[in-house]
Amino acid sequence: MNVNIMNVDYSTKIPNNVNLAEDRQVLKALEGWHPGYMDWWSDMGPDGFQESLVYLRTAYSVDPRGWAKFDYVRMPEYRWGILLAPQEENRVIPFGEDYGKPAWQEVPGEHRAMLRRLIVIQGDTEPASVEQQRHLGKTAPSLYDMRNLFQVNVEEGRHLWAMVYLLQKYFGRDGREEADDLLRRRSGDADSPRMLGAFNEATPDWLSFFMFTYFTDRDGKMQLHSLAQSGFDPLSRTCRFMLTEEAHHMFVGETGITRVVQRTCDAMQEAGITDPTDIAKVRALGVIDLPTIQKKLNLHYSLSLDLFGSEVSTNAANAFNAGIKGRYKETTIDDDHQLKSSTYPVMKLIDGQIKMVDEPALTALNMRLRDDYTQDCVKGMLRWNKVISTAGYDYKLTVPNTAFHRQIGEFKDVHATPDGLVIDDTTWAKRRNDWLPSTEDGDFIASLMKPVTEPGEFASWISAPKVGIDNKPGDFEYVRIES
Repeated sequence: MNVNIMNVDYSTKIPNNVNLAEDRQVLKALEGWHPGYMDWWSDMGPDGFQESLVYLRTAYSVDPRGWAKFDYVRMPEYRWGILLAPQEENRVIPFGEDYGKPAWQEVPGEHRAMLRRLIVIQGDTEPASVEQQRHLGKTAPSLYDMRNLFQVNVEEGRHLWAMVYLLQKYFGRDGREEADDLLRRRSGDADSPRMLGAFNEATPDWLSFFMFTYFTDRDGKMQLHSLAQSGFDPLSRTCRFMLTEEAHHMFVGETGITRVVQRTCDAMQEAGITDPTDIAKVRALGVIDLPTIQKKLNLHYSLSLDLFGSEVSTNAANAFNAGIKGRYKETTIDDDHQLKSSTYPVMKLIDGQIKMVDEPALTALNMRLRDDYTQDCVKGMLRWNKVISTAGYDYKLTVPNTAFHRQIGEFKDVHATPDGLVIDDTTWAKRRNDWLPSTEDGDFIASLMKPVTEPGEFASWISAPKVGIDNKPGDFEYVRIES
């Protein structure tokens, strides 16, 4: 155990706290992968801002009390490092068949394929979101928001490095091939798309970006939490540190939407508008009306639910039994951690009706994780609704029913309303645009996406944040754009 695990070694090309300097073979493999990564970053990273100086945080330690320092850096010169949380002495596997046995420091042969697949899927989501967001810098509503976008982007890049390190170190030639493939796939590409549906969707505007960082990055949080329980200790430690960075991404989404809602409510009050559903009147003020915000929410929430996979899943059961992927906050759950005879309620479609059915808890793990996710989503939404009610408007943003707009799982073959009423194809076709963003909605939002690059200035449709990043003043120059 390296005593200096807290601090990061910056003497190699790849900053790390895993003693790469002495792990020549892995260092060499990663140095061989580095140029391809840099090519990917210049092709698919933020478009038009590679020379700009951005006020970014870089991890220099994994100590939760003080792990990052802020400074101006050009994104291609950002130090993407490999950082694992400190090793817990005598850690044991917290669930599954091997419950209570010492955690693995090497990959157990019988679980190799399953572990590799989970690491690859997690790794594939990281560059995908950078690709989805690459044009957003050009329409940033402020330098503050632009900086937050770029911070999210470089950290997703680092999370890719984190997974590639595991592949290169523990999976030999297979791992090297998978690492190369992570750079070959492209979000939304017809021939080699990213592995999961939500990561092939376009992120056309900043409201989409905030919804993505709120809902889709929160799926990432749940997946990382369950992988952080893994009996494979290097994966657990990797995910524990990734969660520290992921928190900022969800903060960007939550506060971003709060600020959009705030601005809309302020504008409606100033104009004396009493009906928040009078869309034309509200849009005439140059802000995004609440019903359209609700439609975007419906879209991103339903896409994110699909990321949890099927409600009833033998894959999830196998990964749990194997001790590879646990539950959200596994160690705090009061049960046998083996789920031999437990059940869990699952929502199913039975004779055209949505019903709750008790299933074996072991095959219902995805459903449980998704329920934890929904509860987590609802927490932040309380803040958005408080802004609306404080402004005196009787309107509530809500998450749609689980059956709404699904491509995966129990409800993929039916149409349901956001209230969970099963409807026929004709009704769906007629009402779809009431519930999901229409082309016109997209065009309207796009029309507001005018870049604002004066320090301390903000676009018409979003309010200023309550506090700056790193406690900087309101007119701080978060990005120095190269003219």
